[in-house]
Amino acid sequence: MSNDALTMRGPVSGTKDARKVAIGSGVGAVIETYDFIGFGTAAALYFGTAFFPGGDPVTGTLAAFATLGVGFAARPIGGIIGGHLGDKLGRKPVLVASLILMGLATFAIGLLPTYQTAGIIAPILLVLVRIVQGLAFGAEWGGAILMSYEHAPWKQKGKYTSIVQAGFPVGLLLANLVFLASGSLGGDWAWRVPFLASIVLVAVGLIIRAKVPESPVFEDVKEHGQIVKNPIIEVIKTDWRNIVRGIGLRIAETAGYAVSITYMISYLHTTELADKSETLIGLVVASGIGIFATMAWGRLTDRVGRRPVYIWSCLFAMLYGIPMFLLVNTGLFPVIIATMVISYAICQNSLAGAQGAWFPELFNANTRSSGASLAYQISAMVAGFTPFVTTLLFIGMGWVGPALLFSFYAAIGLWAALITRETWGKRERQLADQATTADVAHRAVSTEGSSAARHSHAARRADASEHTDAARVTPTSHEGVS
Repeated sequence: MSNDALTMRGPVSGTKDARKVAIGSGVGAVIETYDFIGFGTAAALYFGTAFFPGGDPVTGTLAAFATLGVGFAARPIGGIIGGHLGDKLGRKPVLVASLILMGLATFAIGLLPTYQTAGIIAPILLVLVRIVQGLAFGAEWGGAILMSYEHAPWKQKGKYTSIVQAGFPVGLLLANLVFLASGSLGGDWAWRVPFLASIVLVAVGLIIRAKVPESPVFEDVKEHGQIVKNPIIEVIKTDWRNIVRGIGLRIAETAGYAVSITYMISYLHTTELADKSETLIGLVVASGIGIFATMAWGRLTDRVGRRPVYIWSCLFAMLYGIPMFLLVNTGLFPVIIATMVISYAICQNSLAGAQGAWFPELFNANTRSSGASLAYQISAMVAGFTPFVTTLLFIGMGWVGPALLFSFYAAIGLWAALITRETWGKRERQLADQATTADVAHRAVSTEGSSAARHSHAARRADASEHTDAARVTPTSHEGVS
């Protein structure tokens, strides 16, 4: 990798706002995930009967999962819009706009009428609001991850981007805690309250995001007149291979999550292996551990590279599909929790922790938002309809069908990791070490120079002050002589 390629990573030692930007982006990711993933929990536990009533509960679940998939299908469109605007106008405006859109859509879900009160209009409204959620969530990730990546020090890209990625398990944790608490309310309030409560989180997120500065890399691209007229077309034309690789990398993580978590909570409930409270407790424990796991995996990629983490994690997931279902089929609550923790903290969080730095490094700075967003969000369509497909597989093959699908997704991720270049290998890390050492030395010299200049200026002022004092004394002396 050339030094020019390295400079696309932003300032060598990062900006003074790097941590604030990462936390601000992470807070937004928490809110967006709370809103978007909360829908998945509600679809698995409540929406089948609230919006799609019928004699067969499996049919209602299928319809609810289809609605869940619609939001995922809209995400690539949101990614295209957000990626385009992120490369044309900047990363920050996209962050703020996507958060407002998501907040309004999620709040609206809490106000929707059910099928019992409004008939067919109820599921239609649910689908429309879900589409808006998908557009907002699709636009969100690219801006959030790039803001954190481009402000972070070269040697700690994995660490800082993993803070944003950890926002997703935090959002999952909050959503399931609220669903767990609201379950005691009974009736429709059990699912309405979590969506209505999200408006408070949105207000907090907007206050935080309004204060973060724009990406230094985007500002540099803008200053040098390198903004592309149509970044989406440009990145597809010149970098389509990395988009395809990114889709494969992402499928292992997001579609794997759709089987091991989203579908799993429905599987546990419909097969009576665990009740709603036990399922939500398992998710709370897994997501709580996942917060720290995601950040740990991100830091590991800074030390060993992005590719090794991905390869070994996908290999593990391939072998884990059948055992995952065998474990939960025991019906033992501690075993179910342990299985969900492994599924999330290892199979999913490891890949998410690596993606935060790897995806931006695959694309040029002036088309990075478009390229990374496309790769990330197109794969979401596969994940969105996975619970629906998995339910069909279960009907036809039993639990073996979903287990094999999980392993198949991991195999796609492994294939993608093997054909994708390492962007943070030994050579890149050595160049970054040299650049960081030089930058630290330069800063030290600049600091010493500034300090010396300040001392020199102070000395001149002191000397001038002494001369002034002497001048003030001299006339008096002369007066005494005369």
